Amino acid sequence: MRGYAGILFALVLAHPVAAHPVAAPSAGQAVAPAAAAPAETLFRNVRVFDGKSDRLSAPTSVLVRGNVIAAIGETAGASPGATVVEGGGRTLMPGLIDAHWHAMFVRPTPEQMMLGDYGFNVLQAGAEATATLLRGFTTVRDVGGPSFGLKQAIDSAVLPGPRIWPSGALITVTSGHGDFRMPSELPRDGSKPLSRMEQLGATMVADSPDQVRERVREQLMLGASQIKLTGGGGVASPHSPLDVSTFTPEELKAAVEAAANWGTYVTVHAYTSPAVRRAIDAGVKVIEHAQLMDDATAKYMADRGVWLSAQPIVEEFFGGMFPPGSEQAEKAAEVMAGTDRLYGLAKKYNLKVAFGTDVLFSAAMARMQGRMLASLSKWYTPAEILRQATGTNAELLTLSGKRSPYKGRLGVVDEGALADLILVDGDPLSNINLVSDPERNFLVIMKDGKVYKNSLARP
Repeated sequence: MRGYAGILFALVLAHPVAAHPVAAPSAGQAVAPAAAAPAETLFRNVRVFDGKSDRLSAPTSVLVRGNVIAAIGETAGASPGATVVEGGGRTLMPGLIDAHWHAMFVRPTPEQMMLGDYGFNVLQAGAEATATLLRGFTTVRDVGGPSFGLKQAIDSAVLPGPRIWPSGALITVTSGHGDFRMPSELPRDGSKPLSRMEQLGATMVADSPDQVRERVREQLMLGASQIKLTGGGGVASPHSPLDVSTFTPEELKAAVEAAANWGTYVTVHAYTSPAVRRAIDAGVKVIEHAQLMDDATAKYMADRGVWLSAQPIVEEFFGGMFPPGSEQAEKAAEVMAGTDRLYGLAKKYNLKVAFGTDVLFSAAMARMQGRMLASLSKWYTPAEILRQATGTNAELLTLSGKRSPYKGRLGVVDEGALADLILVDGDPLSNINLVSDPERNFLVIMKDGKVYKNSLARP
C-alpha cells in the first residue's frame, strides 16, 4: 500500500489537474442557488433595522450590487435589469447569527453520532444546514465538530447553508466534557488507536501543554477560525461532573499562545466560577455558558473585557433531553436553574453577550432556533435581542482576525456590508415573536447577495 500510495502521489505531482480546474471559492464567496444571482437587487419601500439601533428607519430603499449593499436611501437607483423586491413597508434586517452551533451534531442521535454510518451523518448535516439558512440564520459559529467538509460544500455551492466559522474538534482532557471513550479504551498509550470521536475529528483528548499545542495547531492547519476547549464539566458527557475544572492553567495558556500565534483566540466551555476564572487568567477571550458562576466572577469577566457566549438553556427547550433520574438529567436541571441568574449578572455588569443556542441531537429543537432567540424577551428588549443576534454577534466573529473565513462586514445593513438580509412580514421591534416563525414571517432570505427564499415572487 505504501508503494502504491507513493506512485499515486508522484503521478499527481507530475500531472497536476490544470486542464480542467475547479475554481476554489474565495474567502467571501458563498453558496449560489440554482439560478445565477442578478447583478443587482433593489429592496424598495422597506423599513430598515440596521443591526445597531433601537428603531426602524423611515421607508427607504436598499440596493444590493453583487454580494454587498451598494446604497441605502430613496436615491438608491438600480439598473434596468435589476430584480426589484417590493417591500410594502415591511422590515429589512441583517441575517441572523448563531454564535454557539454544532452543525454536525444537530440531527444525529448520540448513538448515530458515535456508532452510525458517517456518510449518513454528513448527509443529515447537509440537510440541516439548508434548514438553518431557511430559518434566517445566515451565519453560525461552529464551536465543536468536524464541520470543515460541510463548510467547503456550502462555500463551493454544493448545497445551500449558512456561513460557518469552524472550530474543528473541541479539545478536552481525559474524563473531560467531550471524552466519550469507553472504559475499555483506557489507559491511553501508544498501543491503542484513536477513539471513534477522535477519528471523526469531533473531539480530541490532550493531557499536557505540549499535547494541547499539537491539537490546537492541527485544527488551525485544517482551517479553524477559533479554538474551542472544554475547561469544566458538561451535561451530555458521561464522565464529567459539572463542578470539576479540567485543563490546568499551563495547558490553557498553551492553547491561548498557539491560537494567538495564528492571530485568533480560544473560547472555553465553563459553567462554574473556578473554571471561568482559570480560563480568563490564561488569556481566554470568550466563555461559553457560565450558568453557575457567581457575582464576583461576572464582575471579574466584565473588568477584563471577556465575552460571554450565552444560551437560553431553559426547560422549554432543553427539558426532557435525558432520561428522568439520570445523571445527565440532574446536571441539565442544575444548569437550567442558573440561566435566569446568568442573564441578570450579564445585565448587571454590562457584559459583552453573544447569542447562541447549543442545539444537540434534535432536529425538533433546531426548528425552535428562532423561538430560542425570541425567548430572550424575559431579559432584554426586542432591539437588544436583535442586536445580539446580528451586530453584536458579528463583532464577536471579528475576534478571529485574519482567520475569519469570510471577508467583509456582517450583521449590519450599511453601505459596503455583505448582503445577508431578511425581509420580515411585520415589525420585530414591536413583536419579537415574529422571529419564532420564520417559515411564515421571513418572506425573503438573502445570503451573499443571492436570494434563497422569496415568498413574494409570483410563479
